[in-house]
Amino acid sequence: MDSKNFAIGVLSTTATILLVGVILLYSRTDIVRADGMTASGGGYVVTVGNLTWNDEELVYVIDATTDKMIVYRFDGNRRQIELVQGIDFSEMKRASTPADPQRPVQPKPRTRQP
Repeated sequence: MDSKNFAIGVLSTTATILLVGVILLYSRTDIVRADGMTASGGGYVVTVGNLTWNDEELVYVIDATTDKMIVYRFDGNRRQIELVQGIDFSEMKRASTPADPQRPVQPKPRTRQP
């Protein structure tokens, strides 16, 4: 085997690998999403997510000092950011703690109604 045939073989193999890479790159139809990105500063934590039901992008803002979370979404038709929901974690904590810490709350037994 001479050096000319060897060079042709190496270049052909390299071209085939690059062609497969280009085909794999352009055959993907998934849209890139920014899921799981989180930033924090001061008493705030900001993260993003999406809903597959409406294909919406959401921004979650948690204020750790006041125990509140606010959810925003981007309305692409009006090109505006809208408030979706606000949640007060302190109310949830008060509702979930039992009145007497010595006696934990027992769940009520389920009864079947005829």
